[in-house]
Amino acid sequence: MHCMSCGFENPEGMKFCNECGAPVKAHCSQCGFDNPSRAKFCGECGASLTGGETIKRRNGETEVASPRFSVVSSQPPTPNTQPPSSYTPAHLAERIRAEQAALEARGSTDGERKTITALFADLKGSTALIEGLDPEDARAIIDPALQLMMDAVHRYDGYVAQALGDGIFALFGAPIAHEDHPQRALYAALRMQKEMRQYSDQLRLRGGAPLQMRVGINTGEVVVRSIRKDDLHTDYVPVGHSTNLAARMEQMATPGSILITEHTRKLVEGFFALKALGAAVIKGVEAPLNVYEVLGAGPLRIRLQVVARRGLTRFVGRHSELDQL
Repeated sequence: MHCMSCGFENPEGMKFCNECGAPVKAHCSQCGFDNPSRAKFCGECGASLTGGETIKRRNGETEVASPRFSVVSSQPPTPNTQPPSSYTPAHLAERIRAEQAALEARGSTDGERKTITALFADLKGSTALIEGLDPEDARAIIDPALQLMMDAVHRYDGYVAQALGDGIFALFGAPIAHEDHPQRALYAALRMQKEMRQYSDQLRLRGGAPLQMRVGINTGEVVVRSIRKDDLHTDYVPVGHSTNLAARMEQMATPGSILITEHTRKLVEGFFALKALGAAVIKGVEAPLNVYEVLGAGPLRIRLQVVARRGLTRFVGRHSELDQL
């Protein structure tokens, strides 16, 4: 049994490497089946073993789904998933724990329903890029890219709910509340793309292949469950497929682009330059949904400027007040 972590050849039947202790069988997280170490898809259920897409059979048709991000999970993080406490800055961790304490003080043990902005980002084609590389060499390429994604989220007080494989799942507006969470999510996405272009240029100068990232964003409602104070892990139950729509936007985005839904567009129009891409049929949504690409920051910065561009309302019946002014 060949160990994919250190290359050591183990005797047949070994579950863990005799050299480094890493699993030598690819354990399927969907059905629990033990596959050969080099397997990419589970031989029992067809689930992906590499963090890519899962192939499912339903009524004779083939359905492709991405299991890399688990939006709802009542189980502790798997060994391959870093707990949020390991990458959340200390000042944000303190604020998150304070929010949890306030939630407990209000007696909302079952969680709160909030409007948030969900962001999914991943590296397009990273599996093919690192194929054949030594695990340490591959980590040296992917880890800095993941770090700059997380740094961009934390810069705008977002919460990275999951960082796994070659992407992240982040939320703005919860557990740290912000009225302008849609704008914060878009500013973070733009910063990610800018930093990724600079990082790709560095890789190209060193003779490596450039990395490209795609981002999907949606604003909607979720139920915020309690946060474990030890590792900051929490569960977010989607209401109306709000987080799933963000994941769909990411899957539709071309490398180097940022896609948002109509729900987010209504809240950020005027603050950003947007390009309408037309209506798209989204799985799980009955009617086609308008999709927009974020081109950059717009000329307006505050809400009053946005309202003024739409047209201010005249004062009526305030003559004495205007005279005093």
